[in-house]
Amino acid sequence: MTSEPPPTGLTHLNASGEARMVDVSDKPVTARSATAAGLVRLSPTAVATLRDGMVPKGDALAVARIAGIQGAKRTPDLIPLCHPLAISGVDVDCAVVDEGVRITATVRTTDRTGVEMEALTAVAVAGLTMIDMIKAIDRDAMITEVAVLAKEGGRSGRYVRAEPDQP
Repeated sequence: MTSEPPPTGLTHLNASGEARMVDVSDKPVTARSATAAGLVRLSPTAVATLRDGMVPKGDALAVARIAGIQGAKRTPDLIPLCHPLAISGVDVDCAVVDEGVRITATVRTTDRTGVEMEALTAVAVAGLTMIDMIKAIDRDAMITEVAVLAKEGGRSGRYVRAEPDQP
């Protein structure tokens, strides 16, 4: 069995079309970062409860931030073909807005591959935690608009999401 990618250029498939972990050993170590965001849509009652600091389970925003950081660190355990990376830093921000809670995560590393999946995972896990913290108040809470907003470093350089209505 060969580890060469198939002619299609899909790097996560070998020549036989089977899933594989990409070999990044020849890639240079560079500083890399990625920022992702998403929105946990909540009812006006849930938003008011968060703003008043009266969530029965405690400080929902702080718990979601910590969960997002843990999610970024555990990404290769959750996403089968992600490489374990030496994460240099993770910032997770959870801001209460009229529609719910806007979550933004930035992950940094100095490694051979990017941290987009880590940033996305941080947002998703923080969002799931927010739902867990608020579900007694809002059973209709949902995570929406999860997307990479920007990334830097590596061969492809800088990327910034073009959509004017970024999450």
